[in-house]
Amino acid sequence: MIGGGLAGTCAAIAAARLGRTVALVNNRPVLGGNSSSEVRVWVCGATGHGKNHHAREGGIMGELFVENQYRNPQGNPYFWDTTVLDAVRSEPNISLFLNTDVRSVQAGSGGIESVTGWMMGSEREITFASPYFLDCTGDGLIGHLAGARHRIGREGFEEYGEPWAPPVPDDITLGSTLLFYTKDAGEPVRYVPPSFAKDITQTSIPERRIIKAGDNGCAYWWIEFGGELDTVHDNDRIRDELWSVIYGIWDYIKNSGKFAADTMTLEWAGALPGKREYRRFLGDHVLTQHDVLGQTPFEDRVAFGGWSIDLHPPQGMYATEAGAKQRYADGIYHIPYRSLYSVNVPNLLMAGRNISASHVAFGSTRVMATCATLGQAAGTAAALCVATGARPRDLPVAELQRTLLREDASVIGLPYRDPADLCGTAAATASSTLTRLLADTPHDRWPLTADAGIVLPVDPVLGGVRLLVDAAADTVLTVEVHDPVLGQNYVPRSLVATREIALAAGEKQWADLGLDWRPSSARNAFVLVRANPAISLHVADQAVPGVLCFTRVPLRPQDESPQPLREWSDKGLLRRTFCLETGETAAFAPGKALDGYQRPYAGPHMWVSATLPAALEVRWPAPVVVGRVEVIADDDVNEDLINLHHHRTPFEVIPTLVRDYRVEVLADGEWRQVAEVRENRRRRLVHPLDEPVVAEGLRILVDSSNGAPSAHIVAVRAY
Repeated sequence: MIGGGLAGTCAAIAAARLGRTVALVNNRPVLGGNSSSEVRVWVCGATGHGKNHHAREGGIMGELFVENQYRNPQGNPYFWDTTVLDAVRSEPNISLFLNTDVRSVQAGSGGIESVTGWMMGSEREITFASPYFLDCTGDGLIGHLAGARHRIGREGFEEYGEPWAPPVPDDITLGSTLLFYTKDAGEPVRYVPPSFAKDITQTSIPERRIIKAGDNGCAYWWIEFGGELDTVHDNDRIRDELWSVIYGIWDYIKNSGKFAADTMTLEWAGALPGKREYRRFLGDHVLTQHDVLGQTPFEDRVAFGGWSIDLHPPQGMYATEAGAKQRYADGIYHIPYRSLYSVNVPNLLMAGRNISASHVAFGSTRVMATCATLGQAAGTAAALCVATGARPRDLPVAELQRTLLREDASVIGLPYRDPADLCGTAAATASSTLTRLLADTPHDRWPLTADAGIVLPVDPVLGGVRLLVDAAADTVLTVEVHDPVLGQNYVPRSLVATREIALAAGEKQWADLGLDWRPSSARNAFVLVRANPAISLHVADQAVPGVLCFTRVPLRPQDESPQPLREWSDKGLLRRTFCLETGETAAFAPGKALDGYQRPYAGPHMWVSATLPAALEVRWPAPVVVGRVEVIADDDVNEDLINLHHHRTPFEVIPTLVRDYRVEVLADGEWRQVAEVRENRRRRLVHPLDEPVVAEGLRILVDSSNGAPSAHIVAVRAY
């Protein structure tokens, strides 16, 4: 694996966990790439800063998110470095080579034979030979030196018919960025700018960009330059221009008299430009704008994205137009395996921002959490290629998908089906199950000045829905039920029914919405509550499993319409629910923990108990030999966890994760404890038994959670 950003890191961990010997080679002293303490870019991904729901990345990237939340809730960039480094060092099959710059590649008709790098500081030249190589360098240096076909710049409209492509192809790319951090020193601090600081008042920056004394870090993502240059060969020129603007902005903040910044000082300024774009390799499929916005359901899907198509003007910080042009799909989209291997170098896979995508589609796939999921997919593919001797192009996709799911990676809409999993033939029961959704303790009121939206699981019927409302006068409450159509979407797409409910003036009255929707299969419903200034909804200060609440927000002038995802926000409603109740639902039945789905898709796909403590029990029709038990807990993929100063999440451990539990097997008519976990903070828990047991049943006894009132278990497996 060449490149130690999040793509290369996750690729290396994935391959190592499958028993492969891995060399992870990185030309920097720390791992994490643009997210490291050297650059400090937020780890953005499919959640789109909370716009895409149930979209946080799973698998290895999900583990890093959850662990960093516990270790590093303040977003310290150095603690993030250690979180990533610990994840790599915990894998004995990985040999890590930091400060090792690969400069030459030996390749022939069979592909890459070896690569050679220089280890700075140690003054060692090291050659790495392997049957398979992964280029996770971002810039695509390894593939380029091996002769892999690639592109730099923008395709013209005629190539793929992308609406956002320019009329003719060109060499323009997204630029690079340097960031800076500030702090309050507690006493007056003088600032004398260096001679190379740019006078930004002589540029368009103060008029076109937002500058605040208290902002730092990625709030200044728009300090971007180099889109009209060669982002690699002109790297030093780009860095110098970015430096001149950073110190010029700080001079403007400190010395213009327009800001209350007397005690503020510059704590850190980056020296390594964070590159956005360079080479994009060609695979058997080039992901396009049509695939992203159309959410193409690839048969060979192995990863997903959800960030907007996010393209920036070539002039970067000097552009007169907005700093970014964005367009979201209606939900997360799929990325195919055919975009992760080279079309002409037979033993080369790639992951990260250099995958096979058009410039427009790359505008979404380039963000780091998405790159990390691509890394796990490519690293898993490499491990399977080693095991089978197959070329990446010839690898059976079904086996790749099954392995990814077994390792708890996320392949959206694809259930885990593995003959080795003994739970595939079992049946589940539970001590209790959540069968009715209820939030009946009002905390505050939400004036219905804009449309509101509520996503509810429908399994098998949507009925008995009531809302707690206030009516300032006699009026009519209008509600609509919409089908999101795709299992990964949480926006209204297809109108199912409209209801009008007469309300008399009064407070805290339960309004029966009169809904009765019986779709052909389980799915989500989007209940749209039309704006009415005479009505207020009550809000409970709690989350309810399977329920999401939104309010409609106006589109900005630069947004393209229609963009349903952009229209709805959970701001002020995250981890809270409109006061409501529903009829009975089977959405959280015990069998959901055995249905193969590892994350929400047209329903929650997990068992949730009614109370705590609780037990989930699995029985087989005939005794089986159990040697290992796995429990997948609910890490609430709706929660947007982002490191490095984007926002604070008010808990260190995700509340829905089970905390204390025991695993027991039924052998010879008696229950016997084989594992116990206390103070858990992780999603995937693997319990190898001391010795295999002939078992008739298995049960998980949950004593407590990390804050949720119920036990949440996504999956139970036995091998």
